[in-house]
Amino acid sequence: MPYRLAWLILLAAPAAAHADELVIYRCTDAAGALTVQNMPCPKGSRQQVKRMPALATVPMAPTASKPSAAPAATPAAAPEETPAPTSAPASTATAERLPPPNLFRCTTRDGGGYLTEDSEPASRCEPLQTTGLDGNPQGGAGQACEMVRDTCARVPDEGLCEAWKKRRDEAEVAWRFTRADTSEKNKAEFERMQRILAESACGG
Repeated sequence: MPYRLAWLILLAAPAAAHADELVIYRCTDAAGALTVQNMPCPKGSRQQVKRMPALATVPMAPTASKPSAAPAATPAAAPEETPAPTSAPASTATAERLPPPNLFRCTTRDGGGYLTEDSEPASRCEPLQTTGLDGNPQGGAGQACEMVRDTCARVPDEGLCEAWKKRRDEAEVAWRFTRADTSEKNKAEFERMQRILAESACGG
C-alpha cells in the first residue's frame, strides 16, 4: 500500500537531518535607525551578527498517489533583544570663556584719572584764564583754551575684571542718579557693561 511504503521510507531516513545556521543581522545606520534583516548590512552601517541553530526538519518523500504534506513550519526563535544603541552623551565641557575687552587707564593733567575703552582718547580743549591789559583777571576779554591729550596705559590682564566692574558700577550710578533725559542712554550703557562681564571670564 502506498501510505505504508511512504512511512517505511520515512523511518529509514537518517535521524540527523540537514540543519542550517540562522543568521540575523542588526543594522544601525548613521542616523541611528535600527533594522533587522537576514542579509549583511549596507555599507556605512554598524552591524551586529546573531547566529542561531535552525530547527532540524526531515523531508517527506513524495508518493505516487498523493503528495506528502509539507511539515508545519516552526517559527524561528526571535533573536535576543538588545538595547538600541544610544548616542554618546553630549560633552558637558563648555568653551573656555575669554577675558573681557581691553581697558585703558588715563591720567589727566591735573592728576585725575578715568577708565576708557579707547587706547587714544580724543584731545580736548581746556579753558585758559584770560586777563586784561592791566593784568586784572576780571577784565579779560574773550575766551581761550589749550588743546591737551591725556596719558593712557593699558590695564594689565590681572586687573581687567576689577576695572570692568568699577566701570560698570560707575555706569549704574550715572543711570540711577542723573537727569531723566539721559536715563535711557545711561541705562543702556550699564546693561552693555553688565553683559560684557557676564559673558567673559570675569563671570559677571
